[in-house]
Amino acid sequence: MKNIEIKAKYNDLEKGRKIAESLKAKYVGCDHQVDTYFKTSRGRFKLRESSISGATLIPYQRENTQSAKSSSYVLFSVTDALETKNIFSSILGIDTVVEKKRHIYLKDNVRIHLDDVKGLGSFFELEAVCDENSIIEKESQKVNELLEIFQVKKEELLSGSYKEMSAI
Repeated sequence: MKNIEIKAKYNDLEKGRKIAESLKAKYVGCDHQVDTYFKTSRGRFKLRESSISGATLIPYQRENTQSAKSSSYVLFSVTDALETKNIFSSILGIDTVVEKKRHIYLKDNVRIHLDDVKGLGSFFELEAVCDENSIIEKESQKVNELLEIFQVKKEELLSGSYKEMSAI
C-alpha cells in the first residue's frame, strides 16, 4: 500500500476541527493510540494499539522530508497485542513508544489527523491513501491544497515521524 503524507506542528486543534467540519469531512472519532516502535536497521516497524481498530503491525518505508512524501507500508492485524509486543521486543528491541489522542476525519481519500501526542504537543497530519489507479502528483497536490486550507505554515512542517521526536 502507498500513501502521500505530511506532518506539521499545529497548536490549535480546535481550529483544525472547525476547518475539517467546514470541509464536510466525515468525523471517524477520537482514537487513543499507542505506537511501539521496534529497532530496525532500515525503515520503521511499529505495533499500533488503537481504541478504534485494535492492534496492527505496520512496517513502512518513507523518506524524511518536510514536503509531502510517499510512504510504502503493509498492515497486519494482530489478535494478541501483548504477546506480539513481547516477541518483537525480545527479537528486535523497543526503540520508542508514542502515545497519542488522534481525532480522525476523512475527506474523500485523505485522512486528516489532529493529534495530541503525550510529551510532544499538538500536531496535524494528512495521509492521501493511494490505490493502483492513483497518480502520485495529483495526490501530492491534494495534500498541499489542504495544507493551505488548514493554514499550515512551511516552518511548521516536520520531516520525521513521532518516533524521532520521542524517547522511551
